[in-house]
Amino acid sequence: MPGARAPLATTARRRLAGLVSATLLAMALTAQVAPSAGPVEPSLEVIVSADPGHRSALKSAVMRLGGEVGREIDIINGFVARFPSTALNRLQLAPGVRSVTVNRRVDLLDHPDGELEADPGSLEGVREAINADHLLKKGITGSGVDVALIDSGVVPVAGLTGDDKVVDGPDLSFESSAENLRYLDTYGHGTHMAGIIAGSGEGYEGIAPGARLVSVKVAGATGATDVSQVLAAIDWVVQHRSDGGLNIRVLNLSFGTDGTQPYTIDPLSYAAEVAWRRGIVVVAAAGNAGYGSDKLNNPAYDPYLLAVGALDDSDTRKRIDDVVPEWSSRGDGVRNPDLVAPGKSIVSLRNPGSEIDLTYPEGRVGERFFRGSGTSQAAAVVSGAAALLLDKRPGLSPDQVKALFTSTASHLRNADPVAQGAGALDLKAAAAARTPEATQEHVPSEGTGSLEAARGSAHVEMDGDALSGEQDIFGEPWDATTWARNSWSQTSWSGGLWNSEVWAGDSWTRNSWSRNSWSGVVWTRNSWSRNSWSDTYWSRNSWSGSQWEGDVWARNSWSADSWSRNSWSRNSWSSAQWGEH
Repeated sequence: MPGARAPLATTARRRLAGLVSATLLAMALTAQVAPSAGPVEPSLEVIVSADPGHRSALKSAVMRLGGEVGREIDIINGFVARFPSTALNRLQLAPGVRSVTVNRRVDLLDHPDGELEADPGSLEGVREAINADHLLKKGITGSGVDVALIDSGVVPVAGLTGDDKVVDGPDLSFESSAENLRYLDTYGHGTHMAGIIAGSGEGYEGIAPGARLVSVKVAGATGATDVSQVLAAIDWVVQHRSDGGLNIRVLNLSFGTDGTQPYTIDPLSYAAEVAWRRGIVVVAAAGNAGYGSDKLNNPAYDPYLLAVGALDDSDTRKRIDDVVPEWSSRGDGVRNPDLVAPGKSIVSLRNPGSEIDLTYPEGRVGERFFRGSGTSQAAAVVSGAAALLLDKRPGLSPDQVKALFTSTASHLRNADPVAQGAGALDLKAAAAARTPEATQEHVPSEGTGSLEAARGSAHVEMDGDALSGEQDIFGEPWDATTWARNSWSQTSWSGGLWNSEVWAGDSWTRNSWSRNSWSGVVWTRNSWSRNSWSDTYWSRNSWSGSQWEGDVWARNSWSADSWSRNSWSRNSWSSAQWGEH
């Protein structure tokens, strides 16, 4: 990118988590789960989630039913099992069972258009669950609405390669100086979200297939990013929301930190609020339960935003058995999710060779697709729904969109009332409801708080030194008051400068960042091997996901000890070491 300077590489720390299991229910299970005479075809592969202390007993029950126990899934206190299909009901009724989910795969049909077979986790199933098809059948596809995606970039896989489907904003990630990586999603998260929101073509459709995506890359192959990068990205979206024919009306943030300072002073919450007040519906993932405090992740804990939790459809198309999975954050009882949307085992576009694709191959569905769960996916569903609603009713304000979604949401009978907020998204009902005179009246954020507190426990690192304190990734001092004033007046970006440092090119026009630059791009894992970025492992919990087909990918982040600010002085960013481009 002209004038850009590469941010620094990072390191990862993973906290090993384990759940203590016990064997207290052996006798009770013997009474309620009768032994099977032997395997009966057909058999089922299921994912069993147990209440605390019951996992061992349930494994024994599976074996008594003539089944086999597979790999452990600690994040849900569960395991994979295969047993006779006739025994499914008996296992579901056993004491200590939290859930038994059929581990179906989604396969491509044989006909030429390559549509996915109907499945609760397919986008076809998701559109049906939120009643999006009602609008799509009327030709309302999100056309004319741009959705900004601040994430790990997007790659031009089938379903995201149509004319003018994706516009690239600036690359603010740690890979921005590498021409073969710039804008591209080496991690895999951004492409998955993009497919959910607005994928179209090649036998695949997202929630709003006619919407356009504006991708602002902030994370590289390990998911590493700092809050200062996200602030710069949000500011850029606000300042350029109408440039070059753009019409950014929705901002997707499948991202969060475990920072807990009051939203009324938090810089990340403030930046998102500025976007909201400038006419952009900000959809924020609620986060993962067990990450940090009981609060929703930052910035979802800001009450102005649309905070989204995940819904588990229990592998059926019936609403009556829908629940909120344990890993979807509940909030603290004061600020809870506004609503929930499908976020369990969602099938979206695969990013071949990305970090997630190589680390979790069991998430692959055929050659083109990938299955993942989390509030990231749920937020992407709601962002697509917002694009559809704004296509139908472009005059709606963000407050009115939020009011329509929450006032028409469907209450889940069997779900935690706090966790589900107003209930499950019902787009048909929202589109049909009268336009409310909605104006939120919360205490607004001032944005004058601590940048370090906004990070929570998530820190990027260089050569063993964690970035901490009131400074951005270039070591520039952070003056919250000055930044907040500039962010509100939309002057925080001046040419390619942000916080007095060159972060991007000197100018921006839609054509200069056009998706057309991707035509003919060929890239492989070798072209962005993390060997060229030493110490780049990083905690991924900030990306508000939970699992990639059953395996943990979102690890709890770690809190660094205090580090000397000298480690992150501007001298560390010499052009000799990092280069200026």
